[in-house]
Amino acid sequence: MSGGSSESSPLSGRNSFSSPLSSFKDLELSSESGCLSIIVLGASGDLAKKKTFPALFHLFQQGFLQSGEVHIFGYARSNLSDDGLRERIRGYLKGASDEHLSQFLQLVKYVSGSYDSGEGFELLNKAISEYETSKNNESGSYRRLFYLALPPSVYPSVCKMIRSYCMNPSSHTGWTRVIVEKPFGKDLDSAEDLSAELGQLFEEEQLYRIDHYLGKELVQNLLVLRFSNRLFLPLWNRDNIANVQIVFKEDFGTDGRGGYFDQYGIIRDIIQNHLLQVFCLVAMEKPVSLKPEHIRDEKVKVLQSVEPIKHEEVVIGQYDGYKDDPTVPDDSNTPTYASVVLRVHNERWEGVPFILKAGKALNSRKAEIRVQFKDAPGDIFRCKKQGRNEFVIRLQPSEAMYMKLTVKKPGLEMATEQSELDLSYGLRYNDVKIPEAYERLILDTIRGDQQHFVRRDELRAAWEIFTPLLHDIDGGKLKSVPYKPGTRGPQEADELSKRMGYVQTHGYIWVAPTLSKF
Repeated sequence: MSGGSSESSPLSGRNSFSSPLSSFKDLELSSESGCLSIIVLGASGDLAKKKTFPALFHLFQQGFLQSGEVHIFGYARSNLSDDGLRERIRGYLKGASDEHLSQFLQLVKYVSGSYDSGEGFELLNKAISEYETSKNNESGSYRRLFYLALPPSVYPSVCKMIRSYCMNPSSHTGWTRVIVEKPFGKDLDSAEDLSAELGQLFEEEQLYRIDHYLGKELVQNLLVLRFSNRLFLPLWNRDNIANVQIVFKEDFGTDGRGGYFDQYGIIRDIIQNHLLQVFCLVAMEKPVSLKPEHIRDEKVKVLQSVEPIKHEEVVIGQYDGYKDDPTVPDDSNTPTYASVVLRVHNERWEGVPFILKAGKALNSRKAEIRVQFKDAPGDIFRCKKQGRNEFVIRLQPSEAMYMKLTVKKPGLEMATEQSELDLSYGLRYNDVKIPEAYERLILDTIRGDQQHFVRRDELRAAWEIFTPLLHDIDGGKLKSVPYKPGTRGPQEADELSKRMGYVQTHGYIWVAPTLSKF
């Protein structure tokens, strides 16, 4: 760190960032200074007030956004004043004193305008330019970050307006970057159309396609776990692993969003993006470095190695009561549950099924990766019935990693049982605040690190995998089977997992440890 006072507060000076990744030369991240304007388009919407503004506030609290360098502009069609936007988001900014909160809110301004006409964007550019000019920026660096907290249908028009009216002036050094939210299309053709439209306006280095799962702490740990621990290197292949499950479960239904959800379904909403990104990190080969392009190259390679999905290796379901929502068509076949088997045609994974499962209105809420190993040969303890070794990474809630092992049960008899080696983050790192995904990804964008964002060819490869299946579902070739809310989902999905070689452990339940137990 540079010299100066050793005492630093989140509000008066930049905190040192202790993550080891920040010091890796491979990342080639530049340390920039100068004016930073963050523009949240769709500022009056739910995503902005629940995720985007709280993430910016937490970055401000931790010193990554400096009051002398940054200004935040909200833009939307709603007729609001600066104070009106501040009051709208105030209740979502938690964990700070009134003084800190007030200092952050003073950085927030609001501009009202439409998303498809130049008048509003001219006003927005004027407000940004006035802020930049007022800073007497000696370095001449002007940085503009646009966060599109908007539906994808308006991306093209908004991006045209940004390109026409709000780009960083060519007379100054700096950059313009744009964050776009999923969904990136509904199938391969629509995704390619959207990519082409945005590609005509911005370079790939300016576009940051955000998938917030890539910002989760345990997802970011996957590369470290796989490639820096000798323990896993010889095990992570078809010789030792029987199957891999990547699971997303919610214990509630569409909750009034049925009409919107029915346009997409669980595969488009969760599996094709969130779970597929996790799959890439589990299955990819080791990159030659930590440079973002090297990592994304390997993700593309593993996606291109996925074989076409077979109908007999898919189960889709719809929970009873889904169509009671008046916004959902009576004849809807949209799945609220899906279990899809992916097979990777390469030397490492040939014959290993990757089971991607996601569903709503199930019996629990969790997201996890479950790597199940093959049976130990020569079972002298006759303990196969107790279950296999499993390495489980719990993404949410109660972040943890644990290894299920067979051990001797304490006592005089030679009896065995299943137990675990457990790293629970709430216990091991109980004094550490785990960043929210949006905090990390916005900071990555400011730093110009695209490692955790989806590249255009990666997006194409992902849609190539799922588009044929989705078209068959939309065309009625696969039917959703009913399942009762509050259950594990369709019985057919458990039968599919069993056919794929998954052995369920009965009588063992992992319970997140707490400090009170010690």
